[in-house]
Amino acid sequence: MSEEKNSEYRSPFDKFLDALSYVCTVICGVSLVVLTVIFGWLVYGRYVLNATPTWVEQVSLLLIVLIAFLGASVGIHKNTHLGVSFFREIAPRPVRRVFEFISHVTLIVFGGTMAFYSYQLVLFKWSTLIPLIHVPEGLRAIPIMLCGVFTLLFSVGHLIHFFKGIEEIHDVTE
Repeated sequence: MSEEKNSEYRSPFDKFLDALSYVCTVICGVSLVVLTVIFGWLVYGRYVLNATPTWVEQVSLLLIVLIAFLGASVGIHKNTHLGVSFFREIAPRPVRRVFEFISHVTLIVFGGTMAFYSYQLVLFKWSTLIPLIHVPEGLRAIPIMLCGVFTLLFSVGHLIHFFKGIEEIHDVTE
């Protein structure tokens, strides 16, 4: 379905999900730039100043978790996430619809489970500090929790389209 034809079906919820996806994409992009800059500082500090900035490793781990999990949730929204779609795409339309429904419901359950248990992890680890940067260890689990919430929301959006009969564009590489 063309983008123009698809745009006539954009509900306020769809626009909210698009905006949420855009914000996640911007955060991932800014995080990549920051990651690049701090690694540049690491190299400069180590080889020019002879004083390795020890905090870079811990900050970079936080940024990588943020980039990976927010990027994964955007992949759910844009149907570019890693998945085995070969059998779904070659199946007859009625079977394909069943596969799509199962996929969306599975992602909703997965996202909800991920959000719930990572929230518990945030609470559990909040009182422990990350060495060298002295911020709560629970910060590492916040992107995981957000990914779970966003996966759930984006999958609900796909399921709404499914029941409305709106064909979604799948990223299929031949």
